Formats: sequence, C-alpha cells, structure tokens
Amino acid sequence: MTREKFNIIALAGVALVAFGLPLVVHSATYLHILIQLWLYAYLTTSWNLVGGFAGVLPLGHAAFIGIGAYTSTVLWLQYGISPWIGMLIGGFLATIVGIIIGLPTLKMRGAYFALATIAFAEGLRVMVENIDRLGPFVLNGPRGLQIPPLETGFFSFMFISKVPYYYIILVMLSGVLAFTWFISRSKLGYLLNAGGEEPEAAMALGINVARAKLIAMAMSSFLTALAGTFYAQFTLYIHPKSIISLDLSFEIAFIALIGGRGSIAGPVLGALLLRPVSDFSRIYFGDTLPGMHLIIFGVVLILVMLFQPRGLQEPLSRAYNRVQARLFASKAMEA
Repeated sequence: MTREKFNIIALAGVALVAFGLPLVVHSATYLHILIQLWLYAYLTTSWNLVGGFAGVLPLGHAAFIGIGAYTSTVLWLQYGISPWIGMLIGGFLATIVGIIIGLPTLKMRGAYFALATIAFAEGLRVMVENIDRLGPFVLNGPRGLQIPPLETGFFSFMFISKVPYYYIILVMLSGVLAFTWFISRSKLGYLLNAGGEEPEAAMALGINVARAKLIAMAMSSFLTALAGTFYAQFTLYIHPKSIISLDLSFEIAFIALIGGRGSIAGPVLGALLLRPVSDFSRIYFGDTLPGMHLIIFGVVLILVMLFQPRGLQEPLSRAYNRVQARLFASKAMEA
C-alpha cells in the first residue's frame, strides 16, 4: 500500500464516520450541536480562502452571511421563490458586495483592512436594524424575519427532523473542502500564497497580487452567503444582531487562527475544538455570563499563538506523519 492510498483510506474512514453519526446519535440536542459544528467549519473554510491563503484578516464576514440569509428569506416569504434559488441569488449579491469592498480595501496593509471590514459589517447591521422596508422588500428592522414552518419539504428547504439539515451542511462542507483543495493546488492558489507571504517579492516578479486577492474575496463572499441561507432555514428566524454581528465574524476568525489558517484541515480542526466549547458555555453560562465563549476563545487563541503560532493543524499533521512513517517502516521490515 502506498502513502497516497493510505491517505485516501483514512479520509474515507473520516467521511464514513461523519456521514454515519446520525445513525447512532438520535438526540435532537446533540444533532443540533453537530450541525452547528459543521456549519462553522464550512464558514471558516469559506473565510480561509481570503483570510488564510490570501494572507489578509477579514473581520466582517457576518455581512455576507446576513446578505445570504436576508435575500433568500425575503424572496421566500414575499414571492414564494424557493430558498435554494434564493441561496444562489444571495451568493451572487454577496459576490458583488465582496468585490466592491475588496477593490479599495485589499490594497490596505495590516490592521487597516481588518478595520475596514469591521466598519462595513457594522454599518450594514445598523442599516438593517433601522430599515423596516427597502423598496418592495420587507426587512422588519430590529424585529427580524420569522419563517413560519407551514410547508415542509425539499423545495421549501424546511424539514421536521434535524437529520436532513445535518446531511445538507455536511455535503456543503465536503464540497467547500474539495474546492479549497483544488484552489490550493491551482495557479491561483500559488499566486495567493506568494502574495500573502511576500507581496512585495510577488509583485516584483510580475504577479498581480491585488487581482488574485480580489478573486479570493469574491469566491469567499459567495460561499459564505450560501451558509447564510442554510442558517436562516435551520433556525427559521433571523435578526440583525444574530446574523450580522461582530461576535459571529470574530468567532469565524478565531476558529481559523486556532485551527490553522491557510491549511485545508485547520478550519475543521478549529471547529471541532471550539464549537462544542461555545455551545456548552452558552448552555451553562448563557444567562449568568453571556459572551463567556468569546473569553474562552481568546484564552485558547493566546495559548495557541504562544506555543503553536501556525495553529493546531501543524502538531496534528506531524503526529499523523509519524504514525504513517512508523506504519510503513514496520511493513518494510516485515517484507
């Protein structure tokens, strides 16, 4: 057996466990936690396209989640357009917004880009909170939008059980991971890595760093908006403070930084560690200590940056490679 086949078998085993969990996990609470885990892994992987490979630090991705959620919800409630179609329309709108934001801001360095994305996300939240109607579209301001669970089925993206939501977000996560893997090995991936690590050297070689980062921003915006539709259909209620909040943007960035930004597995590893912490801290401390999960995230982030600045994926990758090397070494001795 070659190392490539070993990796494929290991990946297939992980996928088999992930897709088989609903067969053994019947608790609605634990299924909800698992769905949230895969949702945040999806969001962080989408963020990672620009926040990891492009080497910048966007802290306003909740804006794209909000665009996706509000677009599909308004189209469904007012015009009866399936959320699946609204999901694509929301993704298209988020892409346009991402390009508009990226054109002037991606030329900024360091904290200036992060501050610009925060300003945009907060501006969008305040605007949505103070607008009841945008032309023919009803937004309901701070009251938000509630989706009545009157029609269930695939067309309405609404199900009685949590199991269909589980498989939908898991398929979405698998797709975005495969897409990220493809991008990382494409010409665009090499351009992004070069522009993210040494932008001056990359530009001296004739690489259009700004253009590569803008493409990454457009892809990240589109994919993030798709998760906004999923979130809206899963919770059946959205409002500005929950869907366009800085807490959500920061949480995505924390997961990526702790897991390992710029890697394929980092966002998933970060979500596996931090999402259960977040959910259980909200369950046990939500009333007495709101925001405790962000404090825990901050402490974990400080520890990771001190001892593993490239994220948790690096020591775990080294451990996996050691196990693989020993396995193949023992097989070689037996032969």
